[in-house]
Amino acid sequence: MYSQIPTIFSEKISPEAREKIAQCKDFVERYCIPADKIYLEQISPDREKRWKEVPEIIGKLKIEARKRGLWNMFLSNKYSEGAGYTNLEYGCMAEHLGRSIVAPSVTNNNAPDTGNMEILARYGTKSQKEKWLNPLLDGAIRSAFLMTEKGTSSSNALNISCSAKLNSRGKYVINGVKWFASGSGDPNCAVWLVMCKTDSSKSTPYANHTVLLIDSKRALASGKAKLVRPLTVFGYDEAPHGHCEIVFEDYEVTDADNSEIILHKLGGGFEVIQSRLGPGRIHHCMRTIGVAEQALLTVAHRANNRLIFGTRMSERESFKTAYSQYKIDVEKCRILVLNAAHTIDVKGPKGAMREIAMAKIEVPRKVLQILDWCIQMFGAEGVSQDTPLARAYAETRTLRIADGPDEAHLGQLARNNAKDFPKIEKYFEELEQSRLDVAKL
Repeated sequence: MYSQIPTIFSEKISPEAREKIAQCKDFVERYCIPADKIYLEQISPDREKRWKEVPEIIGKLKIEARKRGLWNMFLSNKYSEGAGYTNLEYGCMAEHLGRSIVAPSVTNNNAPDTGNMEILARYGTKSQKEKWLNPLLDGAIRSAFLMTEKGTSSSNALNISCSAKLNSRGKYVINGVKWFASGSGDPNCAVWLVMCKTDSSKSTPYANHTVLLIDSKRALASGKAKLVRPLTVFGYDEAPHGHCEIVFEDYEVTDADNSEIILHKLGGGFEVIQSRLGPGRIHHCMRTIGVAEQALLTVAHRANNRLIFGTRMSERESFKTAYSQYKIDVEKCRILVLNAAHTIDVKGPKGAMREIAMAKIEVPRKVLQILDWCIQMFGAEGVSQDTPLARAYAETRTLRIADGPDEAHLGQLARNNAKDFPKIEKYFEELEQSRLDVAKL
């Protein structure tokens, strides 16, 4: 019933990972999907309470997940803090996590924490890891990455203008507006990773930005950093997680040692964000495959129980052929994503830029088409809160903008492909010469 690991990747999955993938599937189907409705019901309708309370079901499911060893699977075997799986192996797990609203969170594989934990594992000092990474890995706190800015094209990080300047006391003072800071509304959010412009004088513009580690609760308590509002995504406020607008007005970072608030190095912001976005973009795509598969399961169930002029929808040829075509599309997307994940394992994020871009462009776009069709098959119910389809559509549509819009990735891919044009001309010149040589035989 549910698609298996593509044969081309089957031998690259260890027996331990294969068992964990099966456990993940079982946990999602037995616990997480049934809990999704409970989770949404437990979010308070009160405008204040919904941002101060995490639904009780989350804590209960975290206990169940940890019992089964379904915890932090995302951090690859390249990190000592990881669970020991490859990106490819985690991709097969993440697909199942994507089938449920709560599954990524209750297994501690949820964005933006996954990306934040990965760069802390890669660049963090011993004390930074003790202070922030270890509690994140334990699920005791949450985090947010503050990069996007209002009124600017933030997909080009050179446009980031939120400033962090040293004052006369040697403390960084932050000024600027960040928004769509995912996870910043969570009452357990304890650390912000803030992309700031720390210099404007470097000869290369890519050395003017730095990622700072900011104690979010201390910042908010100062009154100089303000969480202005949660931004909605197609009407969803995503409480208590949230995508918030945050304003810094002369906020002085009060840590005694400035070096401990700088992640990696001064002026190293671009290196940090590029390493963060590589696997993170694929994590989104991995989960989105699960979104598509679950939507198709849901619509097949609907078709089995919906009569159209006395005939079940599932018996109509038009439904069966459309359903089959979308299953083909999901499999193509799955192969794109797993190939990108495997390329990261083999070549690293930089060596997998082409594969990452193709998956990031194609997967959300294709899954949106699938979700749109599934909604159409449900009729009016499909756009309501009585199915998971409308929420899934809103979240998937957002992925075409998050972590860089389609246009940015497609433009970069196009520029790289264009580098082959001179080689193509040479190929045809050589082909013509070979034709002439063969004609002489």
